[in-house]
Amino acid sequence: MHTFHKYCSSPVAISGVAELRDKLSIMRALSLLLIFMAVVSLSGFAQSTPDGDIRLALPTHRGELQWSAKGFKIVETSAKPNRNEIGVRAKNDSGRLALLGFLFLVPEQAPLTSAKCRDGALGPERQSIAGLKTFNIEDAAQTRTPPVSAVSYTMKDRSGKSWHYVRAFVAIDDMCGDLQVYSDQPISADDTALQTMLSSYRLDQDHVPTFHDVFVYGQILYDAHIYKSAAPLFELALQKLRQTPGSNANTTMRRVVTDQAGMAYGMSGDIPKARAIFEGAIAEDPDYPMYYYNLACADAEERNLAGARKHLQEAFARKGNVISSERMPDPTKDDSFLPYRGNKEFWTFLKSLQGKD
Repeated sequence: MHTFHKYCSSPVAISGVAELRDKLSIMRALSLLLIFMAVVSLSGFAQSTPDGDIRLALPTHRGELQWSAKGFKIVETSAKPNRNEIGVRAKNDSGRLALLGFLFLVPEQAPLTSAKCRDGALGPERQSIAGLKTFNIEDAAQTRTPPVSAVSYTMKDRSGKSWHYVRAFVAIDDMCGDLQVYSDQPISADDTALQTMLSSYRLDQDHVPTFHDVFVYGQILYDAHIYKSAAPLFELALQKLRQTPGSNANTTMRRVVTDQAGMAYGMSGDIPKARAIFEGAIAEDPDYPMYYYNLACADAEERNLAGARKHLQEAFARKGNVISSERMPDPTKDDSFLPYRGNKEFWTFLKSLQGKD
């Protein structure tokens, strides 16, 4: 919804992620996925590829964690506002297996090794683990650096139900990757699905954050209503987009990212910054209607109904230029304008924009 009303922030935690963070608490104490909008989906999306790979990257730090997850569907994502952690949860088609994957920074513990990351993560829970086995993942091609350290074990939840885990760690410098596959049925690293996953699991320490990486991270924060942290990442994504060869021709992406940046600033309460972004965008791309519409939202937040009316007229005069998968919002249902429902003249004007009586 196009509105600059601030929403209550929700913690960036997902079902299962909070559990994993509890398991990593000692290490942390020591150290610490619509369209693209028309281009990529925005909420369980993002780090999966058409060939079934999952890739996790931070927006302002080198490194990418990747593994094959064919047959798995991403159901939730998470990110920390400090830009130091991104996570994903996925389930496979059969429903038998689920996974949690995280890439995070532990600068106070650098230099890290995979074994050090493993021991720090498992430390808090060793007393409740049964049948712990430690092993290394074979790399027949000898192309994987750093090496992967893995464990398998069984653990009971609070209800007494047993869960079976295969968990792999990979780390270098200040980066740690943690991939956890779990099931309520016995599983083994020798299972075909897990073999494929573990053999492909690697950390590319030289990966430079791309436009996609930055946009994805910002969108996860945006979806969690952490607008203040998301907004500058959308600006950074826009900078990277402009530096991408051939990006000048992709008007849709530029419009989407600009819109998200201004919206995030507006929802965080920084109306002047939002206004500056949309006014600058109009100077560069005067045909896109949503820039004007969002300026009207900013006007309404500042009780400037004359300005809101002007910008709404300009927006709807250009409604034919919306992105192909996009529709003009109905301003009578927009939170920015609802407070003025009692203003008969203004409300009549809003209704007329949608052809209402």
